[in-house]
Amino acid sequence: MSDINDTENNNQQIKLAVDCIIFGFNDNKLELLLIKRKDNPEKGRWSLIGGIVSFNEDLDEAANRILFDLSGLENIYMEQVKTFGKVNRCSFDRIVSTTYSAMILKSRYSEDKINRYNAQWFPVTEIPELIFDHNDMVDIAIKRLRRRVRNFPIAFNLLPSKFTLPQLQALYEGILNETLDKRNFRRKVSQMNYLVRLEEKDMSESKRGAFLYRFDAGLFEKEKNFSL
Repeated sequence: MSDINDTENNNQQIKLAVDCIIFGFNDNKLELLLIKRKDNPEKGRWSLIGGIVSFNEDLDEAANRILFDLSGLENIYMEQVKTFGKVNRCSFDRIVSTTYSAMILKSRYSEDKINRYNAQWFPVTEIPELIFDHNDMVDIAIKRLRRRVRNFPIAFNLLPSKFTLPQLQALYEGILNETLDKRNFRRKVSQMNYLVRLEEKDMSESKRGAFLYRFDAGLFEKEKNFSL
């Protein structure tokens, strides 16, 4: 390689960013939390929440910092999804971005922090046009989520600590975007020894009520068997 090319490579300025794809389950719908940009570039357009990684930060640390700044929540369940690095992906700079898929409960985050970012929930079937390649990021994250929930119990991160079987089925239907047979779903649920039925009922939907359940991560670690 020539000395000229070496000099060009040494002087190349590439920024590293993280973008967070934040899922929630609200009103029996899988939703995505987006922010409306207040400043240029792309002022007034919808976007994922993200930011530049600091020199002394790991990727995971940067993602956790951004999620905390947005929601006030710590120890949020998240997974690294994919790195996006096309040369022209950003209109104003050379930025490589790693995406993270996160799950938060609407009942737990700080409304004040969310409002500060002009954030809004959108059903995943009604995502608006986003900046840069953020729509591609969301599409890939949703497809990955739908694959993952069939074999790993990650969906429980979108439910409160106590939930009913109808709520659980509605969650899976919302994620998978398909209707599940009730009897078949409950048969599979009955085989999940780490799903513990409580001696409590949710009386909000009917006079008879529905038993509440909880997911026991310790029991799952012992069994490590999940398939929907």
